[in-house]
Parts: sequence; structure tokens; C-alpha cells
Amino acid sequence: MISQRTAIRLSDGRELIYFDETRDADRGKWPDTRRLPPPPPTSQLRYDPLVDEWVAVAAHRQTRTFLPPSDKCPLCPSTPEFASEIPAPDYDVVVFENQFPSFSDRVKPDEITGLTDMVPVRPGVGRCEVVCFTSDHTSSFGSLPPGRVRTVLDALADRTAEMSALPGVAQVFPFENRGIEIGVTLSHPHGQIYAYPTVPARTQAMLRAAHQHAERTGGRNLYADVLAAERKAQVRVVAANEHWTAYVPAAARWPYEVQIAPHRQVADLPGLTDAERDAFGPLYLDVLGRFDALFGKPMPYISAWHQAVVGAGRELGYLHLQLFSIRRAADKLKYLAGSESAMGAFVNDIVPETAAQALRDAG
Repeated sequence: MISQRTAIRLSDGRELIYFDETRDADRGKWPDTRRLPPPPPTSQLRYDPLVDEWVAVAAHRQTRTFLPPSDKCPLCPSTPEFASEIPAPDYDVVVFENQFPSFSDRVKPDEITGLTDMVPVRPGVGRCEVVCFTSDHTSSFGSLPPGRVRTVLDALADRTAEMSALPGVAQVFPFENRGIEIGVTLSHPHGQIYAYPTVPARTQAMLRAAHQHAERTGGRNLYADVLAAERKAQVRVVAANEHWTAYVPAAARWPYEVQIAPHRQVADLPGLTDAERDAFGPLYLDVLGRFDALFGKPMPYISAWHQAVVGAGRELGYLHLQLFSIRRAADKLKYLAGSESAMGAFVNDIVPETAAQALRDAG
């Protein structure tokens, strides 16, 4: 649980927030001593009329830091030898504006040429933040104590509330990428938060399905009904406690995929009670441990919080975490080739009930 929240500005004007578990941390005495260039302007959003979707174009991300040596890690605390993104010599949890954001509020559109009337362009207004879970470079989220997981959850709730209030934000999306197989560019344990200026395609599809279900059932919530069915069937449930259930979706797209949901409908992380926040950590750490135990080595994964949208359709949302891996066997990865990448038509290599049993056995 957060005992102290301290916000500072980095040398280029970006915001950094320390979330400390004690009240004796004097964060103000550690300024950013670097001379950084101004943050880049916001990206472009280009509309694809063929699929009714917006695509972000952020050319400045080509220069982002890529797998630096541990003594040059920008997410470790600063030392006399190396000034990182975090000026202090230690920290619990830190959140700061991404130096290479996909979306930001620094609107300075570049000259646009070569587009047609069919392809509108607008600034990619929003915000992207980095979340550092621990100052220990060699650690992982699965190695955190439950108390630290609670601190991370509180920090994500804090940022979700603030970012949801920003002008032009349609949905706030916290996530973690783990493993070079996934494509991480920094190995330090961290996640990210995207404040999208448009509702992403997957969320749009979920909203359509939820709306149709509510119309057919007199207002029932689709995710609540799916979760109730999974808890009753039990065959795909991996683990559970008083407030949360972790289960493999019946139509899972990924070889090993688990969704973790609270037992009551909650729109987003700020809506969780203290009891629900405390109960999440032990269950999530248990599931992460099962993922790593499955093949006896660290499992690459994506961990994604699906939250309600900010505007129309918010009442249909149901907070849940989607955790999945591209590893389908100890020495094999699932690559998104022709069917998945070109057509969005997934073919799963593992029967979901088999995956659930394997994860139960891995505990």
C-alpha cells in the first residue's frame, strides 16, 4: 500500500512519480542532472478506411533504447557513474512519462504529404508512461512480495484515474511485456500504461458483443455471465480465492492464456476495494509461478489489464487481466504467421482444457 507519493520533473520536463511504501523517503533532494533534448512531438494517427481503424505512426520510436548492458540500464536507480531515468539511488515503485511515447500531449504535427481524402490524419494525443516495479534489475514481477504487488496495483489505479481525466483519452491500458521472445527492449522488470486517443479494435469488438448480449438478456453483463459459467464449470479454472478467479478462456487464442477477474463487476482499477486489491497479489503470483514452472524456465508473457472505456459504453466494461504466452512447448514458440497476422483468424495449438490442467498440475 502506498504511504508516500512524490512527483518531480525530469530535466526535459517529463513527469516522474515515486510511490513509496514508507514515509521517510526524501525524493526532492535527487534532481535529474542530465541534459536531455526536448521530448518528441506527438505521433500521427492515420485512419484506415478499409477496416475502420486508426493506426499510430511514431517515427521517433526507432531511436529508443534497445537492450543496454545492465550498468547502463535507464530503469535502474541512478549511480555516481550513470544517471538513469530515475534520479534517486533507490525506489519502491516509480512511474514516469515515456521518453519515446506512442501518444503524448505535445502536439506539433509535422507536414503531411501524399495522403488522400480517404485517409484523415490527426495528432496522436494521449500519454504513455513506464512503470518500474522494483529497483532490483535481476528480479521479476513473479518474484515480488504480495505487498509490492499491492503497491503496483495502487500506482496503476492512481495513474488510471489521472490519465482517464486527460482531454481526448478514450481508454487507459496498463500492461507488461516480459521476455526477449515477446520483444522487450529493456530487461529491467517494468510495465507500461497507454492512454489511447481512440478505442482500440479489440475493445470495440468486446463492446459490440457486450451490447448485443445486454439487449438479448434484458441488460445482463456479458463478462459477468461468462465468469459465472466458468466458475460453475470449474474445468478451466486454474486458481481462485474469495475475490478473484483465474481461468483459461474456453476459446483461448494463445497456447497458454489465463484471465483473472474480480467476482463483482468493476469498471477499472480505481474501483477495486482494499480487500480486492490485497487479494489480487497472492493469486496473481501463484499463476505467474505456474507459468514459469510449466517448462521449468521463465515464461515469456504479455500481461494486459482490460478496463472500461472512458466514454460511451463504460457501463458495459468489466475489469480483468489477460495473461498469455507465445510459448507452446519447452522449445517452441507460436509465431503469428499467415492466418493470425494477415486475417486475424487464430488457430490455437493447445486445447484450452489441456492448458488449464497443465497449469493446475504445475502449482
